[in-house]
Amino acid sequence: MPSVTSTRPDQQVRVPRADDRQGPAPVRSGGLFLLLIAVCTAVTAANIYLAAPLLPLIAHDFGTVPSAVTWIASVAQFGYAAGLLFFAPLGDRVNRRPLVAALSVATAVALIGAAVSPGTAALAAAVFVAAAATVVPQLLVPLVAERAPAGRRARHVAAVIAGLFTGIVAARVVGGLAGQAFGWRWVFAGSAVLTLALGLTTALALPAERRAREGGLFAGIAEIPGLLRRSPELWRACLRQAGMFGAWSALWTSLALLLTGPSYGLSTATAGLFGLFGLTSTAVAPVAGGLVDRFGAARVVGGAYLLAAVSVPLFWLGGHVLVALFAAAVTIHAALVASHVANQTLALTTTASPATANTAYVVSGFAGGALASAAAGSAFGHWGWAGVCAVAGVWLVLGWGATMRRR
Repeated sequence: MPSVTSTRPDQQVRVPRADDRQGPAPVRSGGLFLLLIAVCTAVTAANIYLAAPLLPLIAHDFGTVPSAVTWIASVAQFGYAAGLLFFAPLGDRVNRRPLVAALSVATAVALIGAAVSPGTAALAAAVFVAAAATVVPQLLVPLVAERAPAGRRARHVAAVIAGLFTGIVAARVVGGLAGQAFGWRWVFAGSAVLTLALGLTTALALPAERRAREGGLFAGIAEIPGLLRRSPELWRACLRQAGMFGAWSALWTSLALLLTGPSYGLSTATAGLFGLFGLTSTAVAPVAGGLVDRFGAARVVGGAYLLAAVSVPLFWLGGHVLVALFAAAVTIHAALVASHVANQTLALTTTASPATANTAYVVSGFAGGALASAAAGSAFGHWGWAGVCAVAGVWLVLGWGATMRRR
């Protein structure tokens, strides 16, 4: 029978035990093992956002304007969502060691393809494949949740999430600086080397698994609708994170266009340094994990949405006042990470199929982010930065409003 633990004092949720599925019993995650997973997560997650700070350089190289290539950043998010849908549920069915190795190799090959792309269509195709294959972090998060002690599960998940957002920050900062110094093609090539090295190292360090697979290899996809129907908490976590991540994506993927445009006229490298404000996420993640373990996911998500609501008018003001943009960047990252830690912990502990539930959760989030990024690119072309802020506000309203009614 499954064990029961609590994510908040008044609510019990079902936590899968080792005997719910075939495989080794959970053990405490070693510090070095957890650190390796966090670093691997950082490197692989960076690939999803690698194109965003390079858009001005890509546009110049292909002889067009930056607003004409913003859709490439959205393609990366759609690719990641597709990869999550097909590959992440395999964590419940196959040995993760060869799966992580194979996906790392595929990502590296696609990134090399991006580096040598002759035009935007080829680049978009390579970025899509690279993002679809770079789902390694979402194969590792359920593993960490399984191995963590029950009273510290959210903290361990938060450590990996901190690595994920550190990678996102690195994509903007290091990508912008390296792109300005060496060209955008070398940024993709360098990321290919790092992804291959960290991915294969992590695969070798993963514990051996023997899983008795029930149903077809991709049967986990068919299980997702049923999981959402049976678990209102999972359904709510999916929608709320889609709204939060969509608001963040609309603002963050369009930021390079604002900073390098007429309002500020910064270089790509200088605009990339703005991503250092995203380091807020690294500090917030462990704090959010502790708060979730102590007070429950619902309260943390509510507080995160309040922070995000404050950040949108700050971003709007930041279209002309740089200090407001600084404050907005810190606030939106704190909100996103706190919401992500709470919602993902909830998603991982509500069913007996954590990898499949995690797939539903992360696909929802990235689908919301991809749609918001696409809408923001169009809004920027028509109404400028104010249009981007409006898209972010709409996504927050949709994410919270759609879950206010209890099912």
